[in-house]
Amino acid sequence: MDLHGKVALVTGAGRRVGREIALALAGRSTAVAVHYRSSRVEAESLAAEIVRRGGQAQAFAASLEDTGEIESMVNAVLASFGRLDILINSASVFYQKSLDELTEQDWDLNLDVNLKAPFFAAKFAAVAMRKQGAGKIVNIGDWAGIRPYKGYLPYTVSKSGLIGLTRALAKALAPEVQVNCIALGPVMPPDDYSFEEIERLRKGTLTKTLGSPQDVANAVLFLCEGTDFATGSTLLLDGGRLLG
Repeated sequence: MDLHGKVALVTGAGRRVGREIALALAGRSTAVAVHYRSSRVEAESLAAEIVRRGGQAQAFAASLEDTGEIESMVNAVLASFGRLDILINSASVFYQKSLDELTEQDWDLNLDVNLKAPFFAAKFAAVAMRKQGAGKIVNIGDWAGIRPYKGYLPYTVSKSGLIGLTRALAKALAPEVQVNCIALGPVMPPDDYSFEEIERLRKGTLTKTLGSPQDVANAVLFLCEGTDFATGSTLLLDGGRLLG
């Protein structure tokens, strides 16, 4: 897909990896809908930065736990930009809790934001994509969806489900829309990780390095503009961590 003049919706785009993805797409002359839930200042700052660079961008708020808000956001993007060609499901919740501490609320939050929201965002966005005759959906997953982390049970279940969702959507939306997943390894560890924890992650990769948000953005660009032949696939971007 030629990204020039296209429109992309990036969830969780105000911070961290989502921000880098949004900037990379904007660098390809793609108009960017910057989704946020609570990071309004960051999202609006990013949109303003893209506009200063000569691009098009606008911030859109939505709680991804609310299907109605997801649908309203997609409709608002279409009303503002007139089309929607790319959806990047980047937003995610990630926190540690032991099995004994887990509550129904923890389960619902992880499954709602990390799995249900990508499905409904894709469902609503795909209506426009199929009418246009083409579209790209990229789900940002985690290698924990293949080999679970200890202490992150609902998170790993949600990311495992996201891989399955990617495959199912690829079939459901073919041939117009290609749907793929990027399963991340140690990329941009949480802010509260200690130096020792970060070093453990780094040493656990075959490359002996941590991934960067730019690595993720490059993978997104490949799946969006580098090929129209990949669909239903999961790209492991983990420095070989899964093989370690």
